[in-house]
Amino acid sequence: MKLIVAIVQDKDSAKLLSDLVDHNFRATKLATTGGFLKSGNTTFMIGTEEIRVNKALEIIKRNCQAREQYVAPVSPIGGNADSYIPYPVEVEVGGATVFVLPVDQFYHF
Repeated sequence: MKLIVAIVQDKDSAKLLSDLVDHNFRATKLATTGGFLKSGNTTFMIGTEEIRVNKALEIIKRNCQAREQYVAPVSPIGGNADSYIPYPVEVEVGGATVFVLPVDQFYHF
């Protein structure tokens, strides 16, 4: 048994959940916040048999593609904010960060 923890951008979460359900994966969806962009993302917890891990990873990869997006940088703390002009910066967002963890015991009541 394995536990897949997948952190994806909110924009990709509905499409990913639908595809997981279509392929008979059970998933718990958690609303989370990223530390880098301070924006919302979604964390999926997926429990599955070891032989189905590659299929789950394939579904995650297919639904969570990286893309470029412009964001306004945060103003500096402690500095002179009067002369600070926040020009948008292009960053890569999306994709997925995935952890596959072993599960010693699993119970379903």
